[in-house]
Parts: sequence; C-alpha cells; structure tokens
Amino acid sequence: MATDELSSKLNRRLQIEDDGDHDAVALDGGSHENGAHEKPATASADSELGAKLQRRGELNEGVGGHQQPSMKVFNPYTEFKEFSRKQIKDMEKMFKEYDSEKDNYIDLMELKLMMEKLGAPQTHLGLKNMIKEVDEDLDGKLSFREFLLIFRKAAAGELAEDSGLHVLACLSEIDVSTEGVKGAKTFFEAKVQAINESNRFEAEIRNEQEEKKRQAEERKQRQAAFKELKSAFK
Repeated sequence: MATDELSSKLNRRLQIEDDGDHDAVALDGGSHENGAHEKPATASADSELGAKLQRRGELNEGVGGHQQPSMKVFNPYTEFKEFSRKQIKDMEKMFKEYDSEKDNYIDLMELKLMMEKLGAPQTHLGLKNMIKEVDEDLDGKLSFREFLLIFRKAAAGELAEDSGLHVLACLSEIDVSTEGVKGAKTFFEAKVQAINESNRFEAEIRNEQEEKKRQAEERKQRQAAFKELKSAFK
C-alpha cells in the first residue's frame, strides 16, 4: 500500500516535470517565433532606410530621376551678358507678373494663362513642348534662368517660327533684337564691322575732298600759267 502510494507520487512528480518541460519548450518556441518575426522586421526597416539613403545619394549625383537644382547662386547679369540690364529687368518683370503663386517658377497653368493674355493660346501638348524645349533640370516648369533662355534662343534665331516659344518672344514687349541678334559674340562682331564700315565711309569722303582740292589747285595753276603765257604775247 505504501509502495503503491510512493509509486503514484513519483509518477505524479515525473508527469509534472514532463509537463513543465513541454511548457518551457512551448515558451522557448514562442520566444523563438517572435524573435524570428522581429528579425525580418528590423532587417526590413534597415533595408528601407538604406534604400532611401541610396536614392538620396543618386539624386544628389544626378543619377536617378531629375537632377537636384544647383545650389550655385544664379546671376543673370553675368550669365546673360548679351542682354542689357534694362532688358533683363524687363524679362524679370514679365516673369514675376505671370508667376501667380510667387514660388519663382512658371508652371504649366501659369504658362497657359500667359499665352492666353498674349493672344496666342496653346494646346496642352503645345505648352508642355514649350517647357520641354528649355527645361534643363526636367522639373516640368520654368525657372527665371530657363525663362531667359527663351529670349537667348529667340535672339540667336534658334527657335522655329511656328514654335510657341518664338511666339512668346515676339509677342512680348521686350526688344532683344538690338543687342541680341545672334548672341553676344555676333553682336560685338557686328559692332566692329559697323565701326569699320563707318571708318571706311569717312575715309572715302576725305579722299573725295582731297581729290577736289587737288583738282581745284591744278585748275588754279593752269589759269596762272595761261595768264603768264598771254602776257608774254602782249
């Protein structure tokens, strides 16, 4: 009887210990399972952060997508020397007039309004092509520098006559023909040529005047000689 009771207690204790081991295994298993979930989550976060940093590096280097705008200070007076200060100020005034959002850009809708006010409305595709032709940073809108490029191209004769940009340049009240016929280089060459032509014209006038003086002097000398000859026969 005592032996049976002792045997029953031992079996009971072994059963409890076996159950504890199963619970411990279950707990360990659950902990391992949670850790397995946490690990990929951490790896995913690290991967996402790494991808963002790589993307930012590519954008800064101009590799992916459109290039980040340059931080270099833009000076229109030094970069667009073919235009006078007055012309650049007139262009800036026009730019600000149509920059309704005052964000220093002319976007598609603002360009649409500009062309309508100039009396030359464009189609949606035409407006996009206008921006594309001078959109160097590929951001889909016009900065002031890109706006100035329109007038540089117009002055240099680089715009097709049927293009929207050519129409914009012609309909604006900004005259770029006097100093920007074909850019600064051609302008200065034209100035030198004009000076040379003026000097040549003045030289021709001086030569004509000298020739007339010479002819008048020869005429006087002939008349004097004739008088001397005439007096000799008296």
